Amino acid sequence: MTSQPETTAGEPRKLKVRRAPKYVPFMIAGALAGVVTAAIFTFLAPPSEEFTTSTIFGFFTVLLLIPGVSLGSIAALILDRQSLRRSKTLVVQPLPDDNSNAEAETA
Repeated sequence: MTSQPETTAGEPRKLKVRRAPKYVPFMIAGALAGVVTAAIFTFLAPPSEEFTTSTIFGFFTVLLLIPGVSLGSIAALILDRQSLRRSKTLVVQPLPDDNSNAEAETA
């Protein structure tokens, strides 16, 4: 059984506040960039008698999808590190649990 520290209603605490990026949208954007790059490479490649255009597009998509996702993840990590530097420390004080602050909590 773990015990949690007891906090009183009037005890102020320090919290770090920062804006962190969401990783999944960056990864999706990187994957889409890989697919667009694969389409560009497909149309720039000379026509082949051995493979169809859709097969060449599939090869390039498989080859460029993972690097695109990786670059999107790296971009999110860089932005996450920058948000750590810009974080602010705020002092907060919890409100009492009685009903006297009902209007303030809903506003």
